[in-house]
Amino acid sequence: MPMFRNLTAAAALVLAAVLPAGAPFAADLKAKSVVLVHGAFADGSSWNRVTPLLEAAGLNVIAVQNPLESLAGDVAFTNRAIDRADGPVVLVGHSWGGMVITQAGGHDKVSSLVYVAAYAPDAGQSLGEAAELEKFPAPGIGALQQDAEGYFFLPKEATARYFAQDLPKEETDLIAASQGLLNSAALGEPVSNVAWQDKPSFYAIAGDDHMTPTELQRQFARKIGAVSREIDASHSVMVSQPEFVADLIIEAAK
Repeated sequence: MPMFRNLTAAAALVLAAVLPAGAPFAADLKAKSVVLVHGAFADGSSWNRVTPLLEAAGLNVIAVQNPLESLAGDVAFTNRAIDRADGPVVLVGHSWGGMVITQAGGHDKVSSLVYVAAYAPDAGQSLGEAAELEKFPAPGIGALQQDAEGYFFLPKEATARYFAQDLPKEETDLIAASQGLLNSAALGEPVSNVAWQDKPSFYAIAGDDHMTPTELQRQFARKIGAVSREIDASHSVMVSQPEFVADLIIEAAK
C-alpha cells in the first residue's frame, strides 16, 4: 500500500478520541511488541494508521516489508523481524499475510496471532486451496491481472471497487500505484506449520470484503477458535478502520 504521508494530524485526533490521557496501558500488556505483516497488492505502509495507536498503548511495532516472491521468502523476512523484536510478540497478518503468520507463528517469541481479513490455512494447504473460490467466489480475485512474468496485480479501477471501496479515490489511486505484486508461483506453496493450533488467535472480520469474502473470514475464525470482531469495512480494514484493528491487537497483547 502507499506511503500515507499526511497522517500526523489524523492520528493525533484518533489518539485523543480513543486513548485516555495518561492511562497506564503498558502495565496491562503481556506482549512487548507487535510484528505487522502486509498482504498482497500492499506494502508495510498499509499499517500506518494502526501503528501510532499501538505505540501509544505501549507496544513496540515493526511493519515487515515482504517481497511477495514466495511464502518461504515472506516467512523468512517475518522471522527476521520477530528475531529483532522484544518478546513476547503479537504477530499480525492481513490477507496473504495470514498464510505467512500461520507458518511464522511457530517462532518461540510469538505469544498470539491476529488475523486481519486474512487466510488461515490448515496444514498442507496453499492459498489456492484455502481460498475455496468455488464455494466463496471473490470478485476482486476475478479482477486480478498478470504481467508477462506471472506476477498478479490489481488494476486501479478494481482497487477502488473491490480492495478499498470505503476509501476516497485519492487513496485508492495511491494504493494501486504502490501495490506489491504477488508471484503467482506463491499461490501453490503449502504451509507446513499451523501456529493457530498452539497459540491464542484473534480475527478482525471485514464485513464488506470482496477480496477475502466475509463469509470465508467467518469460517476461518470459527475453525481456528479465534476471538473475533466484525465491522462493516472493505478488505483495507486496517486503513479505513484503524481503531477497530488496533483495539483487537491490543486485546491480543493483553
